[in-house]
Amino acid sequence: MSVTLPLDEYKHWERWREKRDSESGDHLVKKYMPLVTYHVQRVSVNLPKNVSREELKSLGIMGLLDALDKFDLSRKLKFDTYASFRIRGAIIDGLRKEDWLPRSTREKAKEIESVQNSLEQELMRHVSAEEIAQTMGVSDTEIVKTMNEYFFAQVFSINEYMAGEDDDENHSFTIKDDHTPSPEEQLIKNEWLEEMAEVITTLTENEQLVLSLFYEEELTLTEIGHVMQLSTSRISQIHSKALFKLRRQLMKTGQNDWQG
Repeated sequence: MSVTLPLDEYKHWERWREKRDSESGDHLVKKYMPLVTYHVQRVSVNLPKNVSREELKSLGIMGLLDALDKFDLSRKLKFDTYASFRIRGAIIDGLRKEDWLPRSTREKAKEIESVQNSLEQELMRHVSAEEIAQTMGVSDTEIVKTMNEYFFAQVFSINEYMAGEDDDENHSFTIKDDHTPSPEEQLIKNEWLEEMAEVITTLTENEQLVLSLFYEEELTLTEIGHVMQLSTSRISQIHSKALFKLRRQLMKTGQNDWQG
């Protein structure tokens, strides 16, 4: 292997590679199971309660097994990195195939968008989740929760649009291309990144920091709380409101036209 491993670990990989030894396979699955738990936790942060975490775990395990089966020991790539793409990809693919967002949530999201548009036309400015909630007679927490779930459903649809079904190696993490992306694909990607970067600059300092630590540094909400010396619930609230603002702006750019 190109990555140095303890002798015992190396032997398990060798037995698995050469003989598909079941004992070594079980050892490797057990060793890398924390990766499944980690990605289930991250993906499930903004999913509704009706989505079974055990089902997400099963999908993640399928991704791990697929990674073990296809990993090339000669490649200069850590298995943890390769498996993470496979695990997360399997979870997201499974969510996409199952219409996990309840119809009631979709209908509520459409109602929220209608109220939001009416308020913004009336006030001639962007409106907050609190203002929408006050108009609808519900809590701002409910508004943010509903739109976050709807936003993630849209993101899954965008990934499906941008990635080809045959892009088995990357599982929708990149635009499908054999050599280089087509001009249309590159334009879509560039516009998406530009819109995202522009909207992120409108967030508060704390919101930008939470998103950076969560998505770039890959810390959990609890770990971010320790870094920022805030409670996990407060970090979760900042994270949700930041996503609400992103969703509000990005949906206005026409990304919702990509929904499958």
